[in-house]
Formats: sequence, structure tokens, C-alpha cells
Amino acid sequence: MIYGKLPVVFLSVIASEKSGSTNSIIADYILNHMDEVRDLGIKEIAERCHVGTGSVSRFCKDIGLRDFVELRELLNTAGDNFEPHSLAESPGERAAEYGKKVKHSIDLVTKTLSARRLEELCRDMRQYEKVALFGLLKAESAAVHLQGDLWMMGKHVYTNVSYDQQIEYIRNAGNDSLIVIFSYTGAYFEYQKEKLFRGRDKRDRPRIWMVSGRQKAFPEYVARVLDFKSQQDQAGHPYQLLYVAGLIAQEYGKTE
Repeated sequence: MIYGKLPVVFLSVIASEKSGSTNSIIADYILNHMDEVRDLGIKEIAERCHVGTGSVSRFCKDIGLRDFVELRELLNTAGDNFEPHSLAESPGERAAEYGKKVKHSIDLVTKTLSARRLEELCRDMRQYEKVALFGLLKAESAAVHLQGDLWMMGKHVYTNVSYDQQIEYIRNAGNDSLIVIFSYTGAYFEYQKEKLFRGRDKRDRPRIWMVSGRQKAFPEYVARVLDFKSQQDQAGHPYQLLYVAGLIAQEYGKTE
């Protein structure tokens, strides 16, 4: 697994909040004191962060959790680790081995990505005037990469690094909008609990594409999927998504 829910929501807060904001301070403290805070209550965490208990409660809700109890559950189950991909002795050998694994991940995309689906996505991107590109953490780098390439071709699209603001945009988008989501693990919508389009008629929803290295069943509101084979390891993330973003840009430049 690349990321669990805890680092995704916390790192998203740190990346999108203003430096020194209350939420950023709380997220930063918890991530830097994971072993310590597992045994702390809400009052103790508030004291360590020099904020009130109400601020910690609001933080929990702001990042999509029910309450502090759910935060404690996540703290006690978090176990994400960095994956070293070479045990060779010299830096050169380690770089070569890592490079081979990255190249293999790119080759997997080339062999398994559907050219027909790629062409279909690009046609949709030309058809829709309102287009948004989203992703979490490393996946968002693919969205930004594609945003820049499209801008050079005269296509202006929207993106935002904040997961909370991404979800808010999707929730409020209408059927005149196209949303492309980059998600290496395919778990993008699993990080938010509320039903995304509660009470919304299907005909009024945006058209959503998922670009993913996980071939799986997605929520019914995901209209189309551009997927590819992946080993779901850190050697392929985000390189596979960045490569797909580049392929989309190349195809968009050719699609009329």
C-alpha cells in the first residue's frame, strides 16, 4: 500500500493550508509525534499544539473524520513505510536498480493502457468547456503536469491541491463539467465518508473519469476508467501517472 488514510489527509492539510494555521499546526505535530500521540487524549494533544480542544475537534471534522475517536482509531492503525528498492552497496548501483524498476513500471503502462480509452478521454476534454484535474499528494503532481501541458495548447483547466476543496468542487459540479481524477491505488473516493451526490439526479452530475493503476470496481458515479497494470509499489508512483498525463497531453494535441 502506498498511503493509508491518515497520511493522505494530514499531508493534504499541510500542503494546502497556510503555514501557521491551526489545522496545519495540529497535522504537523501529529505526523511528527506519531508514536507519542497514540496514547494522548484530546486535551493533551490540544495542550501540545497550544490550541483549544474545540480546535482539535474542528480539525477532525475538517479532514473528513467523524470525531476525535475516529482520529484515535487511525493513529493506532497507521503503519505506512518507505520502500527501499535496492540493497546494493554503491549509489550508482542503487540508482541503476531503481531506474530499472521505474522503467519497468513505464513499460507496463505502454503495454496495457487502452489507446481507444485514451482517445475517448481526449475527445471528452475537447468537448467540455469546464474541466478539472484532481489527485492526492503524488497523484496531484500528474494533474498539475497535465494542467501545464494543456495550458500551452490553449485549454485552461482547474486543479487544487486541497483534498477537501477537490471534493467540494466535485460535489457542486454540474453536468456541464468533466472531472479527471488521478489515483494510483484507486482509493481516491474512499477517503471521504459522506455520499458524494446525495439527492442529486444522475443527469445533473459531472462526467467523471478515473485514471488509475488499480483495475477495480469504482463508485457508480465514475463514468469511465483509464486504467493500466501496476505493481502498486513506490517505484511506480508517481512515474506511471506522470507518464499517463504526458500521453494524455500528446493525444490531446492530435485529437480533433
